Amino acid sequence: MLSFRELVRAAAILDGELAGRRLEKIVQCEPDEVVLRLSPAEARGSKRHLLLSCRPGLARVAEIDAAPAAPETPPAFVSFLRARLGRARFAGARILGGDRQLALRFEAREGLFDLVLSILGRRSNLYVLDGEGRLARALRPLEVTRPEFVLGEPWRDPTTPLREEGEDRWAAVADGAFLAAVAETYADLESARRADDLARRLGVALRKERKGADRRAAKVEAELAEADRATELQRQGELLKSVLADVRPGDREVRARDYETGEEVTIPLDPKLSARQNLDATFKRYQKLLRRLTKAGGQVDQARSRCRELEALGTELSSLDPVDLAAFAERPAVAALLEKHAPAARRSPSPKATDKLRIGRFKDVPRRLHPRRYRSADGLEIWVGRNDDGNDFLSTRLARGNDLFFHLDGAPGSHVVLRTEGRTDPPQESLLDACELAVHFSKAKKATRAEVHVVPIKQVKKPKGAKAGLVWVTGGRSVHLRREEKRLARVLRSRMDD
Repeated sequence: MLSFRELVRAAAILDGELAGRRLEKIVQCEPDEVVLRLSPAEARGSKRHLLLSCRPGLARVAEIDAAPAAPETPPAFVSFLRARLGRARFAGARILGGDRQLALRFEAREGLFDLVLSILGRRSNLYVLDGEGRLARALRPLEVTRPEFVLGEPWRDPTTPLREEGEDRWAAVADGAFLAAVAETYADLESARRADDLARRLGVALRKERKGADRRAAKVEAELAEADRATELQRQGELLKSVLADVRPGDREVRARDYETGEEVTIPLDPKLSARQNLDATFKRYQKLLRRLTKAGGQVDQARSRCRELEALGTELSSLDPVDLAAFAERPAVAALLEKHAPAARRSPSPKATDKLRIGRFKDVPRRLHPRRYRSADGLEIWVGRNDDGNDFLSTRLARGNDLFFHLDGAPGSHVVLRTEGRTDPPQESLLDACELAVHFSKAKKATRAEVHVVPIKQVKKPKGAKAGLVWVTGGRSVHLRREEKRLARVLRSRMDD
């Protein structure tokens, strides 16, 4: 990541070279990177592309040649920026709090905004501040970067002082080429990190598959080792036939002489079974073991061959150069192992093709059915129905999975849903934020206390033939809410545009 000295230099360059340009495009292809395209300074000038990355260990501001292709469905952070900073004028750059925090100021129709790139190691993040210095949005989750932050509240600089300014690794590079040099260096670092990650994943995949193959081979070989047991069962069955009349009810064993060897053999019996049943059980175990041995005999060579194949792949991997890893990983057999045991982290998940009801993209849904959207203190979305039909649409069509449904006991109101993003235990602050909205959008909005019922959305049902807005709920729990004006004001300020 950039040092404080390097970030100060970057701020001075941005302030001097790019001030006055218009923000033309915002693209986010990775969860922790955003690219800004700025207009030319003059009619025939060139566009400038700034990369703002808050990736832990590789956070930086740099200049790249062109913006990457934007995903079909823009992420929520970019949608937020586009709604507020479209065609905004870049007004300058500065360092905040004497630490590694680069603030890019933009003048938009709605007022002033700052994009703050905070480079704090694992806690690096990209924030949006409004004109009054309040936190409006964050690219990475607040709970993993600055858990003390709350959306809608004033920005606070880190309390821990900067330990050292660090060096300028590009001191010999002219200012005009500084940001491009940063991009080039970090492109190499990114490539090295990707190679290390791929090598690690390949090693994990091969070790896991080899462990499973060894277990399978050991199992097959153990079954083959039971061949003597099958022979002994067959022998006991044949001898038991000859002494079947000597078996008495409740006997635990019977003796029979093997006339081929002259040996007297003791045959174990199940005292709960008759003589004939013991004979049938002995041959049944023999036949079962025989089938298992026949199957194992056909698998042992295959199992041993698989172990040798995986051992050869492991040896080859240990001798590969980083540049050859990608080709190795693309082999069909190796790619299948990677997908099975060590799939790549999905950095920019795409929406399901069948999910046509994503917020912000209701192409075929009437506007009156769109829910109001707010963001909780923890960054989770809270949806509020606009009317009876919108309530039905929200509770029966939009909400899903582990989402939570909120409603007041004894007072009608809008349906409120907390989008939990798959969590089974969403943060308490988010629950209270949703409770505040449930009370605010109800007939009891002026109450100072309220009982809010919270239930998983899967326990919310629409009775057949019921009027619009009416649902049945089962189970759940009640939250006794003490109203907080500051909380309600913050949540209402977090309203997101459709």
